[in-house]
Amino acid sequence: MTPEKKNQRRLRNLALLSLLLLLVGGTFAFQAFNQRAINDRLRENIPGGRVHDYYNRDTENKDVFVENYGNVPLMARIRLSEFMEKRATGDTDFTPIVNGTIRDQVNTWTVMRPSETNLNTRVGDSAAFNTYSNLTFGWSRSGQDAPWFMPTFNRDNSDLMTASAGHARDWLTSTATDGVTDGATHPGDGTDAYWSSGDSFDNSGPVWPGEEVTHDAAQNLQQERAPMTISQWAALPNNLKVGNFWVIDHQTGWAYWANQLQAGETTSYLLDAAQMTAAADNIPGEYYYGIHVDGQLISPDRINDFLAADPDYTHHDDLSDFLTAVQNGSIDNNWGNPGPDDNVQPDQINFSIMAPGTIFTMAGRPYRYLENMGSGNHLIIENRAITTAPFHEQEQHLTNWYNGLNSEVQAMVQPVADSFVTGNVSHFNITWSGIQWRPENLHDFPEVAADVTQVDPSGSPRAFSLSLADVTRLSGPGLGFPNHEERGLSSGHWWWTRTLGQDSGRAWYVDHTTRIGRLNGHLETGMNGGIRPALIINQ
Repeated sequence: MTPEKKNQRRLRNLALLSLLLLLVGGTFAFQAFNQRAINDRLRENIPGGRVHDYYNRDTENKDVFVENYGNVPLMARIRLSEFMEKRATGDTDFTPIVNGTIRDQVNTWTVMRPSETNLNTRVGDSAAFNTYSNLTFGWSRSGQDAPWFMPTFNRDNSDLMTASAGHARDWLTSTATDGVTDGATHPGDGTDAYWSSGDSFDNSGPVWPGEEVTHDAAQNLQQERAPMTISQWAALPNNLKVGNFWVIDHQTGWAYWANQLQAGETTSYLLDAAQMTAAADNIPGEYYYGIHVDGQLISPDRINDFLAADPDYTHHDDLSDFLTAVQNGSIDNNWGNPGPDDNVQPDQINFSIMAPGTIFTMAGRPYRYLENMGSGNHLIIENRAITTAPFHEQEQHLTNWYNGLNSEVQAMVQPVADSFVTGNVSHFNITWSGIQWRPENLHDFPEVAADVTQVDPSGSPRAFSLSLADVTRLSGPGLGFPNHEERGLSSGHWWWTRTLGQDSGRAWYVDHTTRIGRLNGHLETGMNGGIRPALIINQ
């Protein structure tokens, strides 16, 4: 939420202190014995994840995704199986469209396996369903942020129950396959966009399995790219191979989340709808169609569990590379770069292979890698903010921060302009791609659009704040800020850019909390906010 001005009153208490001073040789003799402090933490690492399945047979909405409600990262995969049988008018028995499959035996249902090049075309035995059912993979709505969901109330990590809402039925609570019996374990009617910002649900009773608490609706992660097959994944540039999207091994049908799912995060949709075709609607008689959702979650140190032999199918040759990339956080980390929490010196990092968006710790400070600028130059930004600083005090705070840098880091810093011509643009004159994500018409304000940070030999090696134009060009899939969440700060702090708003009294910043990562240009410059020092370094 945008910080608001608050009147502050300072109450001064005057106390009389009795001081015994011993004057020796014109100085004060001083002793301070046993100044002590303890900083410690007792933390239990508790993994916990839940597959969500929201389904409404009347609207044919079908939302499938995974929530991490624990406090440690997870890796996730989901496999869909389908079953259909039909019976002509006057017949007694149903006939399955895939021989050998039985409605009441889910283990006989047909694994959904797509074509290597097209998720919308099933192959093998699964091809029988192409005629009757269309599956919509991923979630994309023009100009909309990610959808909202109700977090699970069931936080027993030994319970294999899913969060099934509407007409979806959890397999543990109801194995019925009659198309009528209820077996929901979670609130909601399964329709599209049932939950929205500001919704809450009181589970006192309990109404649904789990804790008797009230939860607020939360937001799924925005998908960075549409779900794809693992062959399509292999063709991506290395710096795009890890991110918030689904990858399906078309040989086994398993769909994998292409990133570690961090504590408190929830994937985008693997499936958004399951709609019957005209051919199904024109069957002369009746039919039954069902989808079974099988979800599996592991900690990142157990990728061999996902590589274990499948009794019916063979994993794709690239699966091991895929899982290792997700485990390491970047395909390029296989080449030896340290992990995000490994505190190293600059000579222990190979910036030339680092993917945009990579988090690393250098000489005691956490950074985000933003861009390879060429000629050995790299743009990085601190992955936290200097807080309680008004807009017009940025330069002083940046100077102080830079002066405190490790000398080896300072030796790498390239010069930039000693001052920037930022221009100004009103928040209300901007048209947006996404919800306050990227300005689409920045070119209409040439001075603002031209304020792009670059090496300037006539300037000084120093830290700087990004401009609105910088943030815009660095935002998008595969870039330094791939989504709203990663453009914001997990600490909950908002941060200034260096670009003015409609006048000298307003400025642009990156928001936090419920509006995390959104750009705003109408905040008063006197507000105490965050500053994220950026550097151009050369290696």
